[in-house]
Amino acid sequence: MRRLVLGCVFAALAALALPPSVSAQSLSWWKSEQFQKDLALTPDQATRIDAVFQTSLPKLRQNKEELDQQEAELSKLIAADAGEPQVVKQVDRVESIRAHLNKLRTLMLVHMRQVLTPEQRTKLNALHDQWERDHRRPGDGGHPRF
Repeated sequence: MRRLVLGCVFAALAALALPPSVSAQSLSWWKSEQFQKDLALTPDQATRIDAVFQTSLPKLRQNKEELDQQEAELSKLIAADAGEPQVVKQVDRVESIRAHLNKLRTLMLVHMRQVLTPEQRTKLNALHDQWERDHRRPGDGGHPRF
């Protein structure tokens, strides 16, 4: 069951890559009964975490769309054998947007984490570590801790 719950945690984080038509409700790990039980998450905490997610999601999706567009432009430049200065300029755009997207995502996680008590953070870290052990791929550096 913990694998399912932890899968929900990381599915929620992947939500920004999904089209807006996908229900965020299906990716809301903090609404899972098992997760609430494992962390002793209160209804108020779940509501506050949901507010962080709902506030962050539109900006994350917007930045993801921009990243996809700029990556497509980079691919076109490479396929067209564009000059190195033009490719470098586009790479800089892509990486700048990627960095900003990662910053937004990390701040969302920080804000979610701040809702939790120190004991809940410890439990969340343990659940995250277990998920990492269960899902680690060779050469995978893992994800930032919550």
